[in-house]
Amino acid sequence: MSYHNPVLLKETVDGLAIKPDGIYVDVTFGGGGHSKEILSRLGENGKLFAFDQDVDALENKIEDPRFTLIHENFRFAKRFLRFYGAAKVDGILGDFGVSSHQFDVAERGFSTRFDAELDMRMNQKSKLSAYHVVNEYAEEDLSRVLLQYGELRSAPKIARTLSSARKEAPIKTTEALKSALKPYLPLNRENKVLAQVYQAIRIEVNQEIEALKEFLSQTEELLKPGGRLSLISYHSLEDRLVKRYIRNGLFEGEPEKDMFGNFTVPFKKVGGLIVPGKAEIKENNRARSAKLRIAEKV
Repeated sequence: MSYHNPVLLKETVDGLAIKPDGIYVDVTFGGGGHSKEILSRLGENGKLFAFDQDVDALENKIEDPRFTLIHENFRFAKRFLRFYGAAKVDGILGDFGVSSHQFDVAERGFSTRFDAELDMRMNQKSKLSAYHVVNEYAEEDLSRVLLQYGELRSAPKIARTLSSARKEAPIKTTEALKSALKPYLPLNRENKVLAQVYQAIRIEVNQEIEALKEFLSQTEELLKPGGRLSLISYHSLEDRLVKRYIRNGLFEGEPEKDMFGNFTVPFKKVGGLIVPGKAEIKENNRARSAKLRIAEKV
């Protein structure tokens, strides 16, 4: 099974400052590239737990007594780590977004390159698919999804057009969706607009923003003092959440001040923003939008 090379492999794992006998978590296992690198730096008493909700990722399971792969969404990290006796860990790695494998398998419906049924489910047992969002959401809800997650200013018009088109016949495939969207796809911006529409639908289908918030909210409790977060995001919605949470432990508002007027926050930033170099982007074009942020539990 073909999976992409892990993005910012060395930088992301370096960010964990791995202790040979530590306990680490890779919440986005995918092809296992980051997990293999973590294991290469652990001693015989170290432990690595990994999460992935996609059944395809289970084919990449690593045979190593120090490794446990948990077939669940990372939003449930705390619950399952407690079950496995790892209530406190030394580091957590997350590489968010869609894997190259998911993009490249036509029938998964993640890519505009293939004419496939509208799906986009990372967890293939999930009942909500792209078909349901496009065909069954009320017009105002569809507009909200396109505006909030796709940042499309024309969201109300697009939602109105899709709502009208689906009355004629269900929009079942990529090509049918493109056809309905044709008035909003000028030749010089077709791919960009389609990418924004697909991003919005995919985020809604997989509850990506809610899952990321739930996961981040658990990290303060999961990490030992001095434990590290090493997180890669690919679009501004994710990156804003990660950046804000690292800065003040909240998604909205400001943290409380102590009696001396200082903010009390759970993390401190380690270094600055890290992005792939030209060589990595040339080798893997999907790395171009990656942003790595590293933080340490105070």
